Amino acid sequence: MTDRIFNVLFLCTGNSARSILAESILAKDGGGRFRAFSAGSMPKPDVNPLAIETLASLGYPTEGLRSKSWDEFEKPDAPVMDFVFTVCDNAAGEVCPIWPGHPQTAHWGIEDPAAAQGSMIEQKHAFATAFRHMKNRISVFTALPILRLDRTSLNTQLQEIGRQDGASARSQNAS
Repeated sequence: MTDRIFNVLFLCTGNSARSILAESILAKDGGGRFRAFSAGSMPKPDVNPLAIETLASLGYPTEGLRSKSWDEFEKPDAPVMDFVFTVCDNAAGEVCPIWPGHPQTAHWGIEDPAAAQGSMIEQKHAFATAFRHMKNRISVFTALPILRLDRTSLNTQLQEIGRQDGASARSQNAS
């Protein structure tokens, strides 16, 4: 067993919902093996209140969560990422920065709960659904024997995680 802690960055365009959910889920469920971060290419001014409400209602940490630019992770003093996951189709299609350390990357797109229309109950349901899909992906990720897999095998596993139930159209069609 190793004491290695892996840095994981979840990217989404607005960094207000899906990537925030992912950051909090990994922070709690990562078993101390992972340090979770999130960012966006065009971050919203604030985290979506329903993301915070969803996390809090399920016992996940919300303290310190904020919408921020991926530029913060390009700075010389930024943590070097081991993994970078895009969680929205827009971010997956953007030209991402060149990350120091050449992290493993994958697209884990799910539908945007912040785009849900309808009643408050329907909107909360969209956040609960996004939470469930992200939690399932992160559960599979944290169970991987990361140090025992070669880079190609690990990449294959990471891509497969992105095709799980709830995957956005882009994730389902990724090769």
